[in-house]
Amino acid sequence: MCLAIPGQIISLSDDSDPLMRTGRINFSGISKDISLAYVPEAGIGDYVIVHAGFALSVLDAAEAQASLQAFRELADFEQTP
Repeated sequence: MCLAIPGQIISLSDDSDPLMRTGRINFSGISKDISLAYVPEAGIGDYVIVHAGFALSVLDAAEAQASLQAFRELADFEQTP
């Protein structure tokens, strides 16, 4: 099973080649450098869906927050005896 995770762009690389463009993505407190080659329209503050080091699409903030809430609820459920 594959799982794509929502994260928020907190900074962008200065690379002028769109295929080499990366962004620093915040995943609920953990930040990673992610390729933005598939989402050239993405900017700082946008939420993106990430899988295997690539941002696949841009999400609106409400949809991203709903997904993040579902992940938190799943984590809480798994910790319940």
